[in-house]
Amino acid sequence: MAAVSEGVIKFAAEHAHRPLPAHELGGLADELLGWRAVLHQLGLVGRDPTRYEGAAYGNLSARLAPFGSEPGHRPFLVTGTQTGGKPDLGESDLCVVSFYDYHRNFVRSRGAVLPSSESMTHGAVYDLWGSVRFVFHVHAPRVWRAARKLDLPATRDEVAYGTPEMALEVQRLFRTTALRSLGVFVMGGHEDGVVAFGPTARDTGAALLEVVARAHRA
Repeated sequence: MAAVSEGVIKFAAEHAHRPLPAHELGGLADELLGWRAVLHQLGLVGRDPTRYEGAAYGNLSARLAPFGSEPGHRPFLVTGTQTGGKPDLGESDLCVVSFYDYHRNFVRSRGAVLPSSESMTHGAVYDLWGSVRFVFHVHAPRVWRAARKLDLPATRDEVAYGTPEMALEVQRLFRTTALRSLGVFVMGGHEDGVVAFGPTARDTGAALLEVVARAHRA
């Protein structure tokens, strides 16, 4: 185990570099990659040399395990770190996060790529309630800037992405705002960061695109 410092990953990672077996991916991989392609075409996932110091942005995941598992033990399939700039992703660009611990700032994963830097946040959303199966993290400047006008819950500005504090912020929003019914929140301390979630990929994508449309009218 070693702390990962390259790129934008901020947690300690124990990663097994090996291809994911096809039976583990199932239809979830197709759904995830299909929506990822759509969001990349819309510029909500990608890489822009003039933004974020050239770092890639955006990641998607899908929960694999039944919700009956203990918090932190709800494995999910997630796009790999810094894959946002690729026009098209394949199954080799996905990995499985099998365990996550907010207090230890630790993630265990396997796959041909390292997990997204936002894996801790994805895990926090999956721990909220059993109906959530998909999480889409994108960068939507209009939505982020209009969050207050759109009445979207927002994490505190001082809380950085990819940290245990961000995971705890997600839980706070669930307890104190209408997050459960909205299915979308803004990351106040992560420029342009917006997260959507839902029981299906279609529901998650629809919730996200609806707020994007509202932001363009705001």
